[in-house]
Amino acid sequence: MGLLILVLLILAAAFGVLGAVLKATVFLVLTVLLTVSVLAVVGWYALRWQVRRVTRDLVGRRDERDLPPPVDDRY
Repeated sequence: MGLLILVLLILAAAFGVLGAVLKATVFLVLTVLLTVSVLAVVGWYALRWQVRRVTRDLVGRRDERDLPPPVDDRY
């Protein structure tokens, strides 16, 4: 695989398009890295949001049964 990449780079340099090839490669690599990073961050926040929602629902149900109402409406 490394030999193939080396041969392609030498051919690109021989034909005078090495700069364009390197720019296109950098563009593609950075696009993939940015996409993966954004998807990871969005997935992390979605997972945290779901866990917090489930935790809040479970804790809320338990607290409603165990604690008296927060406002005393008798007066």
